[in-house]
Amino acid sequence: MALKSTIYKAQLQIADMDRGLYADHALTLARHPSETEERLMARLLAFALQTPADDRDGALLAARGLSDTDEPDLWQHALDGTLRHWIEVGQPDERRIARACGRAGRVSVYAYGPQAGSWWAGLGERTARQPRLFAWQVPAAQSQALAALAARSMMLQVNVQDGQVWVQQGERGVEITPLALSAAAGA
Repeated sequence: MALKSTIYKAQLQIADMDRGLYADHALTLARHPSETEERLMARLLAFALQTPADDRDGALLAARGLSDTDEPDLWQHALDGTLRHWIEVGQPDERRIARACGRAGRVSVYAYGPQAGSWWAGLGERTARQPRLFAWQVPAAQSQALAALAARSMMLQVNVQDGQVWVQQGERGVEITPLALSAAAGA
């Protein structure tokens, strides 16, 4: 018998001063049986940092990521069906990144965990020629602190200012400073 996904509900309030974005989202997240809470929360962070200001060019939606190798974790399709934004969480291989860059107008990668730096060191130069690639690293201690906020029912406030991200649930919160890995992300 196959294991079922665990469902998480998140009320997300985003105040992104860097982009002038203020939005509320009610999200239902399915945590794949092989997925950790750290990865789940990294997906939620990626959603908060990449959600568009409006849906005129399509909404940012969850894809099947872990369950389907042809889909990212999150994506945005324009109303005409064009794939605008492909978002990966974790440490995808070079072929997957190249394929995503060939399919989407923009590709974002949010690497997390203790091996993220060495993963990028082995991959960074080979992907430098991908102008559509925007890659960030969430430091391991910060992604683990973010995972500690995970609950089956969450009310999260995400504030972004000057590249600093503050995620708060009730009295608990964590400050996150995503590090730009790719040249495009640092620009």
